[in-house]
Amino acid sequence: QVQLVESGGGSVQAGGSLRLSCAASGYRGRCNYLGWLRQIPGKEREGVATISTGGRITYYADSVKGRFTISLDNAKNTVYLQMNSLEPEDTAMYYCAGGRVFTSDNVLVPTSFTDWGQGTQVVVSS
Repeated sequence: QVQLVESGGGSVQAGGSLRLSCAASGYRGRCNYLGWLRQIPGKEREGVATISTGGRITYYADSVKGRFTISLDNAKNTVYLQMNSLEPEDTAMYYCAGGRVFTSDNVLVPTSFTDWGQGTQVVVSS
């Protein structure tokens, strides 16, 4: 069973930084990608960044490229999302997720992910 537990959310002013962490277990053999997705109330969940479980391949949504960095420490079973230059539009609930993705077209699509954490809230004020 895959278990994903997020931490690190909080409130920050625009231009600031936060680092999200996701403690993952049970994902080896079940997931080939781990990722961060987010949801704003009233809007659909969207992919932010994903990383292969080997840690070598990453994908980013256009809206966060150059500002966010996803990384995976397999020794610690932890996925990180370093978020810099945060904008009010980044305010959302952020979820860690795992899944098996077979094409790059689906690597940021929420329905590609079968296992989810409970989420951590990020609030960016202007």
